[in-house]
Amino acid sequence: MDLKLEVIVLPVSDADRAKNFYEAVGFRLDVDNTFSDDYRLVHLTPPGSQCSIIFGKGTTSAAPGSVQGLYLIVSDIEAARAELVGRGIEVSEVFHDAGGLLHHGHEAGDAVFHGAGQERIDGPHPDRTSYASYVTFNDPDGNGWVLQEITERQPGR
Repeated sequence: MDLKLEVIVLPVSDADRAKNFYEAVGFRLDVDNTFSDDYRLVHLTPPGSQCSIIFGKGTTSAAPGSVQGLYLIVSDIEAARAELVGRGIEVSEVFHDAGGLLHHGHEAGDAVFHGAGQERIDGPHPDRTSYASYVTFNDPDGNGWVLQEITERQPGR
């Protein structure tokens, strides 16, 4: 049985503001339908992604800005950051984590994702190791995104 992640529901306080933001990031607008005064659905897809986001009015009871740790994978973290800055998006500097995470199947020191509370070191990972360099940004409500550089996938991916 295939299980494919298709859609992530984001809680936002202002659908128009969120729509403008995600279009500025470069997401493709797929649907923007108002079905009633209480229900509006906005659906966008990041370039190159099979998974989309939806938000609007009546789509979730979660608090606006409460979704954290959404990952977007890029092949060149510095180029991706520069493109977002050029689009007017406020993003962090490129960073990597001090130490790393011990993760099943990986050696100690291999960072596979940026964990909360990890000490950030400025700049990309010195070896430009896949999975180890990041940029973060938030949407206008505070939903948190992480760009992660992956140039070579771990086995099984």
